Amino acid sequence: MKAFLLTTACAVTVSGAAMAENIGVSMALFDDNFLTVLRNGMQEHAASLDGVTIQIDDAQNDVGKQLNQIENFVASGVDAIIVNPVDTDATIAMSAAAQNAGIPMVFVNRQPVNLDSLPEKQAFVASDEKESGTLETQEICRLLKEQGKTEARAVVLMGELSNQAARMRTQDIKDVLATPECGFISIVQEQTANWSRTQGADLVSNWLSAGTEFDAVISNNDEMAIGAIQALKSAGRPMDDVVIGGIDATQDALAAMKAGDLDVTVFQDAAGQGHGAVDTALKLARGETVEQKVYVPFQLVTPENLDEFLSRN
Repeated sequence: MKAFLLTTACAVTVSGAAMAENIGVSMALFDDNFLTVLRNGMQEHAASLDGVTIQIDDAQNDVGKQLNQIENFVASGVDAIIVNPVDTDATIAMSAAAQNAGIPMVFVNRQPVNLDSLPEKQAFVASDEKESGTLETQEICRLLKEQGKTEARAVVLMGELSNQAARMRTQDIKDVLATPECGFISIVQEQTANWSRTQGADLVSNWLSAGTEFDAVISNNDEMAIGAIQALKSAGRPMDDVVIGGIDATQDALAAMKAGDLDVTVFQDAAGQGHGAVDTALKLARGETVEQKVYVPFQLVTPENLDEFLSRN
């Protein structure tokens, strides 16, 4: 089915229900800044709806634990299940468990491997990852050109490779750098830092210690970009020597941009995805027709439009 663009200004809203409805939610990880905003968005939206209760469990980045949580939701007879997958390649079993029980399921934020073959009463709510790494890398390319660079070196910090978003965002980077406009940028290192600020800092510190020279850090998310900033500062590297980009526009990232350390990020509306996931789950539970792919647009964030995004937090 074709994608439906969902903006925060005109998000689908479900009116309060006359009867109690229960939604079970399995989150990949509670200890993650972006996913916390997503989780809070679901909780706050559910709390605003009459008769809707929501139970959110932490899978702690464990695929087996997440499958057990889904099985427990099925056994308890929830009206709908929302899943933020630990491993996007493990979603077929999750879909089957819900389908066999006749319970609607919504995947949120992380694209399931079986997206194009989801059964009826299942849907996906997220942002189109093709936009994220593309917007980020195009802006980094523009900034390097603005600095007068005719040859530039970049390092790439990747998220968990079991995650479709990490793979897509990295491919977006390479697709942009393959264009004539940005072909002057070469990737000198690319490794995973698993979405982690600490691992991002350690990885960049190792590259600096090894003498790796680079003009840009292109990160799959803000947390790793902030880790790169910490490593560069610890090494005494002037921040205006390196263009640094991330994705998500978390509060910490916006603060880093305001401080002049982060050059670009891409706003991913976590709260909007949370609202959309709850609304989609309720519509499916009520037998209403929904699009199987519901997309919340990404938006480029730079120092020039930073205030607009600071005001949202």
